[in-house]
Amino acid sequence: MITVNEYLEGKVKSLGFELEGTRYTAGVLRPGEYSFDTEEEEHITVTVGEFEICPPGANWKTVTIGDTIVIPANSKFDLKVKKPASYTCMYK
Repeated sequence: MITVNEYLEGKVKSLGFELEGTRYTAGVLRPGEYSFDTEEEEHITVTVGEFEICPPGANWKTVTIGDTIVIPANSKFDLKVKKPASYTCMYK
């Protein structure tokens, strides 16, 4: 089954699925500044464009195509997106 997710007034959208017990999403981000809470560990990989991310307890970092950043479970992180970008996310 494919799930459709929409956040922050439609500025962030993703499609999700599960494979062999692991959840994944592929999403797009419109320009803006966003805060997200996590329940599970998230492995976010940039697939198009770039954005700035501030993981818990760290400084802002620019991530670009191919970069993966791991966000711990039960935490919060922030994003700054200047141009449309896309990502994939694996949840553990």
